Amino acid sequence: MNADKPISTPSSLVDKIKNILLKPKEEWPRIAPEPASIGGIYTSWVMILAAIPAVCGLIGSLVFGFSALGITYRPSATAAVSTALVTYVLSLIQIFVLALIIDGLAPTFGGTKDRVQAFKVAAYSATAGWVGGVFQIIPALAALSILAGLYGIYLLYLGLPLLMKAPQDKAMGYTVVTIIVAIVLGLYLSTLHGP
Repeated sequence: MNADKPISTPSSLVDKIKNILLKPKEEWPRIAPEPASIGGIYTSWVMILAAIPAVCGLIGSLVFGFSALGITYRPSATAAVSTALVTYVLSLIQIFVLALIIDGLAPTFGGTKDRVQAFKVAAYSATAGWVGGVFQIIPALAALSILAGLYGIYLLYLGLPLLMKAPQDKAMGYTVVTIIVAIVLGLYLSTLHGP
């Protein structure tokens, strides 16, 4: 495999998605030695999958709108597209920053700093949340995408010790600290995004 294109065909992309979601304990050991670059991870994985919640949210808001207390609000096409673009760009930024955090925390938890491996962990553990973003097509089901995102915590827990070479006994602490930092990051980014 080329370092810039770890995923070469749509079928291999779908296979990798299925494997990371359904057989993560088998998939992480395959991901670890894959030659990759940060640019390759972005173009062949992150940019594709991060579009799922943005596009589905766009469609859902335009078709169904948002309902609360019997009142439905449908944003204008311009507002909906703007929100989708901001959501997409913030997802790309969040993965970049999360990877930097994972890499920066590695020595604290007995791991090895490796920016590319940190990007793999950030990108592949976010897969569940991105795929779960399909529920945003129907705004009433959007909360299910949050549940899918929680599965990403388990993926992170499995990937951190293997890819960052952290001792297994420190994996839980590494995961918890990474999640806390990610939540703080997410809250900060959401304040930039607005309603």
